[in-house]
Amino acid sequence: MNEKDAPRAKFTKMEDGSKEDWSLIVDASMHFFSDLTQRVISHLKLLHGGYGGFAVDRLEHSLQTASRAYRDGRDEEYVVCALLHDIGDTLAPANHADMAATLLQPFVSEKNHWMVKHHGIVQGYYFFEYLGLDKNLREGLREHPFYADTEEFCRVYDQVSFDPNYHSMTLEEFVPMLKNVLSEPKKSIYTSS
Repeated sequence: MNEKDAPRAKFTKMEDGSKEDWSLIVDASMHFFSDLTQRVISHLKLLHGGYGGFAVDRLEHSLQTASRAYRDGRDEEYVVCALLHDIGDTLAPANHADMAATLLQPFVSEKNHWMVKHHGIVQGYYFFEYLGLDKNLREGLREHPFYADTEEFCRVYDQVSFDPNYHSMTLEEFVPMLKNVLSEPKKSIYTSS
């Protein structure tokens, strides 16, 4: 049976939904989780060829960042965060870090989520002055417990990953890591805290 002919919820307003409606919706939506890794890979491939003036395209930058983290012995979750930190570049160029952080939030630690979410501001230290912005804007974040980790990510992995001569790992080498990290949410984003 195709999705068009599958049973559907009976409500037209959420406030009128029943337990049975929501059970049906949850069951029908499970494919979004099982297909997530492939959709993420497809979106990463959209970064290929998008140089945006950089010496390497956005996909190569992501592969370099993740390769450096992997070769440095970082754990799988950190490496996946390094790979996906700029995945929002194509759909959200004005707030790409927020988009990447939103994608990763249910699957990663609070520290890694914060790192991805704030890497754009922390990374600005290396170039904001050339855009007429305050390169020290990140100082407003310095007291946060995850600031040092984010500063290190930007300094050691992100800002150095624009090298056309660097030998990156392939996207295919990261697929098992993506599957492991994105296989099941660690937490719900729908909590009161």
